[in-house]
Amino acid sequence: MYICLCNGISDKKIREAIRRYQPASVQHLRKILPVGKQCGKCLRATREILDEELQHIPQYKELL
Repeated sequence: MYICLCNGISDKKIREAIRRYQPASVQHLRKILPVGKQCGKCLRATREILDEELQHIPQYKELL
């Protein structure tokens, strides 16, 4: 499903970028993908996808 209609970015593309780069915020994600750079209507859905995906990414643990 397209999330950002202005730039033609789908939820799949957003999820792939989050899994690959693990951005800490929507602002960081926006440096990777041009999501929300025009009308901004997609930012709420993008934030929800980001929160959902970050819950499933295992956190880096330091080995002692």
